[in-house]
Amino acid sequence: MLKTILPTIMLIPMTLLSPPKLLWTNITTHSFLIASLSLQWLIPTYLPLKALAPWTGMDQISSPLVVLSYWLLPLMLMASQNHLQHEPPTRKRIFLTTLLAVQPPIIVAFSATEMVLFYIAFEATLIPTLILITRWGNQPERLNAGIYLMFYTLISSLPLLIALLHLHAQIGTLHLTMLKLTHLPPISHWSSTLLNLALLLAFMVKAPLYGLHLWLPKAHVEAPIAGSMLLAALLLKLGGYGIMRTTHLMNPLQDTLYYPFLTLALWGALMTSSICLRQTDLKSLIAYSSVSHMGLVIAAGMIQTPWSFSGAMILMISHGLTSSMLFCLANSNYERTHSRILLLPRGLQPLLPLMATWWLLANLTNMALPPTPNLMAELTIMTALLNWSTPTMILTGTATLLTALYTLFVLLTTQRGTPPSHITSTPNSNTREHLLMTLHITPLLILILSPELISGMPT
Repeated sequence: MLKTILPTIMLIPMTLLSPPKLLWTNITTHSFLIASLSLQWLIPTYLPLKALAPWTGMDQISSPLVVLSYWLLPLMLMASQNHLQHEPPTRKRIFLTTLLAVQPPIIVAFSATEMVLFYIAFEATLIPTLILITRWGNQPERLNAGIYLMFYTLISSLPLLIALLHLHAQIGTLHLTMLKLTHLPPISHWSSTLLNLALLLAFMVKAPLYGLHLWLPKAHVEAPIAGSMLLAALLLKLGGYGIMRTTHLMNPLQDTLYYPFLTLALWGALMTSSICLRQTDLKSLIAYSSVSHMGLVIAAGMIQTPWSFSGAMILMISHGLTSSMLFCLANSNYERTHSRILLLPRGLQPLLPLMATWWLLANLTNMALPPTPNLMAELTIMTALLNWSTPTMILTGTATLLTALYTLFVLLTTQRGTPPSHITSTPNSNTREHLLMTLHITPLLILILSPELISGMPT
């Protein structure tokens, strides 16, 4: 574990000490080397935990998410280059330091085997994210978005801390390996319900559950490109991961608790897909589509079957790469047309033909076209939900149909048709952008061949 997390921490002094001309080269190259080194964690094993240390260790659930975190760091750095090119060197260094400071807490959160350490790392990701949004966002509304993000997260995570401390007092340990061997002392029905609600609420906000999602579109729209990629690809996954970890502590989960959460998650997938059909802001549309996909992850996490957990894991990884790629494409459009409104930068295919190919691939993976991992994930989750209760098919089926509709709507609006008169010429797409898109889509294509790497099940 230390052989990847220490070099990641050492990227911060490298950022501060590199000469200005070599800053981007040094940081990006070294983060790529660390990402390549982290791929070893993906190899399936029969051992319950890999890279085991007293407080950290990785199993089949956490290792794909750790590798995703390492893989996306160089991509976030590459995506930010154009955004920062006119900034003074000091501001560049501060931005990069803030972005690199999020990485260690995320890695620790995904690999912690002790619940209090997980909670500390979970909360520590908030501060650098807040700085990124409020300091480097594009519009004055970024302060409002930062306040939403901070208060939603803090108010929901205080009950989680109280619940963890209570559990520690009751059991004597919060180590995940020990919790599997211990049983909670019997408590009354209402106390148990409140305890479980406190454990779940913070992750439901982070995931986010429909109804608790109002911070997400604001944060996405106001964040710089690296902030959007970080939120969509990694921070939302902390919510899904937390649900999968804490549901083991609540055995069995009461009907009074998981019926409302399941209903809201599936209804939210339907409603946010419908919102996407009426959305004019491209970044906001991609943010709402994330809420829709994460609704399926929440539903899968709540029914607690091996199939549903496996589907949730595959969907989290494939959605992380797909949504990050869509944000990069939206940002490349924004840098050329200086507008996020869907109707203004339309018909770009004749002007940027290769970029249109990336748009097509990203949208096809987003709408779960066979044989992408997104399809495997959605089918697995739908099968698990159908076995649990037949009527869920109506909600999940309609949400899938609406996902296909808004995805095609985005593709046709941005790429097809005649270019508007105000766009006579645009700067050509460059090698950096094409490399960025390639590094997003290649893992998705490779995972088609071996989905067991990210399925969360030991082979």
